[in-house]
Amino acid sequence: MNIKIADLAFEPLITADTIQTRIKEIAVDLNKDYADKAPVFVGVLNGCFMFMADLLKEITVPCEVAFTKLSSYHGGVTSTRRIRDDFDLLTDITNRHVILVEDIVDTGNTLDYLVAKLSHRKPASITVVALLLKPDAVEYPVEELKHVAFQIPNEFVVGYGLDYMELGRNLNGIYKRVV
Repeated sequence: MNIKIADLAFEPLITADTIQTRIKEIAVDLNKDYADKAPVFVGVLNGCFMFMADLLKEITVPCEVAFTKLSSYHGGVTSTRRIRDDFDLLTDITNRHVILVEDIVDTGNTLDYLVAKLSHRKPASITVVALLLKPDAVEYPVEELKHVAFQIPNEFVVGYGLDYMELGRNLNGIYKRVV
């Protein structure tokens, strides 16, 4: 079923059930990899909130949760490549295992910036978990990107935390723009 958000039309791409199944698979790996490490999950707001909440429900190892807020879209359908750093991470990550939780990686510019910024704080490790990856759009490969729920074409998507003009984040599936 197609939907309209503001002035754009979207069609289903990934169902809510498919997302939940994939999250459980990623959580199994994280629970195994971080047993006895008490990682800090760092969500990159705003887009990660639904993915991170559902992922954390499946995490069984002791962990902490923190947030930072960056953006490069600023309401449009393409990255401006200008990173706005709205909210810095307040948690001390020195000698801690950090798991960055991202909604989407397209060019990799924002993620590259964030990994470099956090690396200066001397964490024990940084691993990135992303809901979506657009491999055809990547300009800045980030070696810390270890877990990707779904690879998608280089198309504009909304839903499950991702927005268009701050709308559509509440959709429980992921929708791609109808062109």
